[in-house]
Amino acid sequence: MDNTNFAGLPVGGRRLTVVFSQLQHAVAAADYGSFRQAAHALSIKQSTLSRSVQLLEHSIGVVIFERSSGGVRATPAGCHFLRMTRSILEQIEALIASTRANGSGEAGRLVIGFCTSLTAGNLRATLLDFKNLFPQVELVTVERSRTRLTTALRNGVIDVSIITGDPQPFDSKTTPLWSERILVVLPSDHPLAARKVIYWTDLRDQTVLLSYYDPGRELEDLLNAKLISPDNRPRIERHDVSRGVIKSLIAVGFGISLVLESDIGANFSGLVYRELRDGTGPSRIGFSAVWRTDNENPPLQNFLKMLSERYHLGPVAP
Repeated sequence: MDNTNFAGLPVGGRRLTVVFSQLQHAVAAADYGSFRQAAHALSIKQSTLSRSVQLLEHSIGVVIFERSSGGVRATPAGCHFLRMTRSILEQIEALIASTRANGSGEAGRLVIGFCTSLTAGNLRATLLDFKNLFPQVELVTVERSRTRLTTALRNGVIDVSIITGDPQPFDSKTTPLWSERILVVLPSDHPLAARKVIYWTDLRDQTVLLSYYDPGRELEDLLNAKLISPDNRPRIERHDVSRGVIKSLIAVGFGISLVLESDIGANFSGLVYRELRDGTGPSRIGFSAVWRTDNENPPLQNFLKMLSERYHLGPVAP
């Protein structure tokens, strides 16, 4: 796959040749902030990676990185390019995973997309139950943002997505599933850690770290809805990192964060979880299952039937 290229693509009136590995090298350089560290992580020579990125920049006619003795930093144009590149790579990886399994000769295959934690909670329990009930089905999970899951579902890369909030409408069916409590995760020595319950208004003077990835954006929208006055809102810092990295930042004192209760299974030394409430009780976010109306995959129908029985939804129409 590393040698795959996109030769002959017309862009801006000229032919564009981009090698797949060049995109991977650029993303790795951005992740590590260093050609040397990125090359080490990929087990290639630094000169190879540096040359690969240079060729990519030449092909697209854009300088992706500013180079310095301290490493590399994406230019404004590079940031946009890298965001799009990550989306492309994720879609290609999901497509490859789906295509490989379809040709594996198994009795059946089900690809489930999600944007929550699998360390605990209803989704983890649901997948375990399905695997026990249908051991002949190859079960594949794909973790992506809600927007990318919608794209993957529309393109047929995944069979069903389990997402938070209101699904984006297109030719699909949706059924509500469960809801999860919102928790505050904070250092064990934080003043709020002494409380068993934390209220939204207690967040006023705090720094809340949220990931750009789901459900970070939805949690931010809910926070703004609960604390209408800007004077009552905490300072929000958005980070383009995973939930795990957010917890690392909390552990070293950068702030606190909001998570769903399924995330509590990911233990992290020095952190504690506290339930977040408003005047009516615990705050919750709902989950839904979304699938294409024209998807006739038999394992999907079995999965939807199990969801209906497990969460007392009544018959779920295909």
